[in-house]
Amino acid sequence: MKHFTLDPHMTASVGGAFYPTGHSFVMFPDAKDASGVGHRLLDNGFSGDEIYLIPPEVVLDQITPTVRETDSTLPSAGTDAATVRAYTKLAREGHTALLVRTRDEAAANRLMDQVRTVPFSIAQRYRMLVIEDL
Repeated sequence: MKHFTLDPHMTASVGGAFYPTGHSFVMFPDAKDASGVGHRLLDNGFSGDEIYLIPPEVVLDQITPTVRETDSTLPSAGTDAATVRAYTKLAREGHTALLVRTRDEAAANRLMDQVRTVPFSIAQRYRMLVIEDL
């Protein structure tokens, strides 16, 4: 698993909110479950370069700032800002995230086969112009 550092390619071109196209973002109430799922993914066709384990403080330090708090009352054409606010709420409650490259539906299904073995709080797949609930 890789250390997460927000890359400009992981943000929306309009508005700059966190939007890692080609990845799925899953949050877990228990950090041990997040780590365990990440390690099991390595045995199920994912490489270590495709998986990021993201502690709550990193979500708050790097992902949360991609959405300004003042934007929260404004309507949005997309759901990217609202989704980041949901991640922020969960991170403040101590939830840990996995960001996993899921280029196609088969990869997303392999990911979710492992995720569903433990309690998780949110799972989103980022595709071009669509954030899909998993």
